[in-house]
Amino acid sequence: MLIGIVGKPNVGKSTFFSAATMAPAEIANYPFTTIKPNRGVAYVRAKCPHEELGVPCNPRNSHCENGVRLVPVELLDVAGLVPDAWQGKGLGNQFLDDLRQADAFIHVIDSSGATDCEGATVPMCSHDPMEDVRFLEKEISYWMKGIIDKGWEKSSRMAHLEGLKIHEMIHNKLTGLGIPEAAILSALRESHMPENAMQWGEQDMLRLCDNIRKHSKPMMIALNKADITPPEFLHKMSSVPGYITVPTMSETELALRKAAKGGLIDYRPGASKFDVKEPSKLNAGQKKALDYMAQNMQRLGGTGVENCLENAAYKLLDLIVVYPVEDETKWTDHNGNVLPDAFLIKRGSTAKDLAYKIHTDLGDNFIRGINARTKRVVGHDYVLQDGDIISIVTKK
Repeated sequence: MLIGIVGKPNVGKSTFFSAATMAPAEIANYPFTTIKPNRGVAYVRAKCPHEELGVPCNPRNSHCENGVRLVPVELLDVAGLVPDAWQGKGLGNQFLDDLRQADAFIHVIDSSGATDCEGATVPMCSHDPMEDVRFLEKEISYWMKGIIDKGWEKSSRMAHLEGLKIHEMIHNKLTGLGIPEAAILSALRESHMPENAMQWGEQDMLRLCDNIRKHSKPMMIALNKADITPPEFLHKMSSVPGYITVPTMSETELALRKAAKGGLIDYRPGASKFDVKEPSKLNAGQKKALDYMAQNMQRLGGTGVENCLENAAYKLLDLIVVYPVEDETKWTDHNGNVLPDAFLIKRGSTAKDLAYKIHTDLGDNFIRGINARTKRVVGHDYVLQDGDIISIVTKK
């Protein structure tokens, strides 16, 4: 799973990325700091089943801390987007090309309204962040429309005269964006397009692309810089129709992770507070900064960064966590590792889908699954539940 961290310049995207991944990224208070995309791994939390078994687990593709399994997700931080990026303005062409593989977007906005549409600093609350939401929707829709438009007159004529399936033609044009046919079909149903594709006008196309975007590249909003945003301004942005919104303080999250790494505090991502280890060793500046962060975390319920990631995984993409094992009695792999792997998989996926996710050979040779908790045999069409522990039986 790949989550794109998107937004205009100078809103804290790279800080959010670094806070979530602890991966290095150039951070500065001016537009277009990020030129090349940054990739890193973050983690979402899930309850680890090893406590049910009463023995420690041996994670391979994830981590476990005090019964909390940390499941990896990949993040992509790309160059800031400015209006008319779809026409090549700013670093638009590169930005949009970098996002082709993303499964979902976290749109980081400056909730304080202190950066204009191109990322330049302006007085606080002088810019409406809702403009940033609308312009990003527009840019992605125009980007998709530009791809579909190429050769569309010829394609639509063929579809009309030869009875070709229009959704397949659109899918072929958007292949590089990783958009499934099901998303295109859903978008066509919702867009109420003219029956004859040769009669589709610009507004028809934009309506269709907007719906394709919603179905194929879901997006949520990180209300960044929430600590400096006036409460009434933050409240206004907290209920954007059609979006999950989370107040975030990415600078605070990054500072806390660095302080924890340096041994100054005890802090776990997603927590609403932290503990100072030895207050007497802190200087006056450190104490003041930590007090400021603690007050805002109490007010907002944490920094919001981990909350954003988990909303993207569990709500936006509707994923669940499943634990594949080989021995359903001991919950181990062939080396005796207890609950070695944790997989994020789409809700509604089947036991056979899980087999294919682990390895193509397992899917091709699938015979049955075994629910390790109940010891019951499950068929290829068994719908996986969140937290399932499944053993896959294959042909020898």
